Amino acid sequence: MNTVLNASRRANDLAYLAQNPDDIDLIVIGGGITGAGIALDAASRGLNTVLLERRDLGFGTSRWSSKLAHGGLRYLTKLEVGIALHSAKERGLLMEHNAPHLVRALPQVALLGADTNLLQKVAMRLGFIAGDMLRIAAGTSSKVLPHSRYATKKEALQLCPTAATEKLRGAWVNYDGQMVDDARIVTAVARTAAGEGARILTYTEVTHADGNAVEVQDVLGGTSFRIRARAVINATGVWAGTVDQNIRVRPSRGTHIVVDAKKLGNPKGALTVPLPGSISRYVFLLPQQFGRVFIGLTDEDTPGPIPDVPPTPEEDIDFILNAINVGLDIKLRRSDVIGAFTGLRPLIDTGQGGSTADLSRRHSTIEADNGLISIVGGKYTEFRLMAEEAIDEVLKRKGLRAGPCRTAKLPYVGAPNHPESLHTEPDELAGLPETLVQRFGYEAPKVVQSAGIEHPLENVAGLDITRAEIAYAVSHEGAIQVEDVLDRRTRIGLVQSDRDAAEPEVADIVEQVLRNLEEY
Repeated sequence: MNTVLNASRRANDLAYLAQNPDDIDLIVIGGGITGAGIALDAASRGLNTVLLERRDLGFGTSRWSSKLAHGGLRYLTKLEVGIALHSAKERGLLMEHNAPHLVRALPQVALLGADTNLLQKVAMRLGFIAGDMLRIAAGTSSKVLPHSRYATKKEALQLCPTAATEKLRGAWVNYDGQMVDDARIVTAVARTAAGEGARILTYTEVTHADGNAVEVQDVLGGTSFRIRARAVINATGVWAGTVDQNIRVRPSRGTHIVVDAKKLGNPKGALTVPLPGSISRYVFLLPQQFGRVFIGLTDEDTPGPIPDVPPTPEEDIDFILNAINVGLDIKLRRSDVIGAFTGLRPLIDTGQGGSTADLSRRHSTIEADNGLISIVGGKYTEFRLMAEEAIDEVLKRKGLRAGPCRTAKLPYVGAPNHPESLHTEPDELAGLPETLVQRFGYEAPKVVQSAGIEHPLENVAGLDITRAEIAYAVSHEGAIQVEDVLDRRTRIGLVQSDRDAAEPEVADIVEQVLRNLEEY
């Protein structure tokens, strides 16, 4: 089992494809969470699988989420019980089996004060009870995800120190799954797929695709080549229509702002504030790594061309500030916003109009006349289920033979039960930086041992991230360019001042590790 992704393995995999262009069972186009999940499902069933991504792993929508493994509570308000239950089940699998080192319980705090009316208070409590029922139905242990409860005013303010205190009597507290980072999960899934034999190739752009072949350009090397396969899946999210022009995606814009956690008293819980007059839409204040807080999010129709990195409109920032300030004693200003990011959800265009907030998050598998299969829509939390269903469809439609799905309880790299983790004793994690262990789980000792650079445990630019983690991103996690490290293997780049401070040191480490790989 080899879960290492780096420039050397990329070169070897490209050489293999050049020599064996007709020996592939499945080609997956797109290196976001859906594509990585499909590659893992396929490879773990024994299919000879290649994933092609024109940029970097997690480059698109998959890195712009709220970092929640959402249990599906909001879908109950739309009577989408199936989606809600599927989300709850998939959240439980992530937290108990696939990635317990990367997804943890997060208390969500809904104030009982002047920020909400009586109907909203009742609706939130009923919703949290329904969330408990979803957790029970999904089979998730209350030791992993505690049941919802009432919190006193004192406890509510311990969780969210700057919460609005006017008429505050306490709070409802619900628990959901919080990812250490969404892009990190993409990388973990892709590396686990590589360990099952998948070839994961970034910076390879598909210029044409049909059901049995793709034309590919190596973005770094400049060469072009053709690969044949028994099936091809388009998993490019909001860009699905550029691969199959008959697909219509209706992008929905989701924006978050970034604030220094100190400004908000270093919250330990996620403050949940309903939008005025609504019992189904909220803004969330979410504590994050690096002493940051993310606040979001919006849900706005965004027609037109799909940019590589969506810009953040000023009106989105104003909307979020106005909405969250309803639940805060210390009001945030525009000057408190130290960063912002925007993602585009790949919703299926039903042609029925209306608000994107009301569109279903269901996913669909669509086959084009030329045999190309596309998977469109869906939610991040459901990526494993989407992958399982996509491969089931491919096997049925293409007449391929493969083993049963194995991904429900398959651990990702760094998880306690992953085969590579069995060589790590729990006491080896002691003494390492807590945040390093949070991001790498049982791989943490290996991150330090394999660094190959000076001062591996020194922090970069005063942030709680070590030099060893930067080196590991290049030597083991497939990062090839400095931007891959700043913007996806780590999230340093979300705050421009952090990026400016860290970039020279990161660039130096990246260059050194790439040089070592070439020499090796």
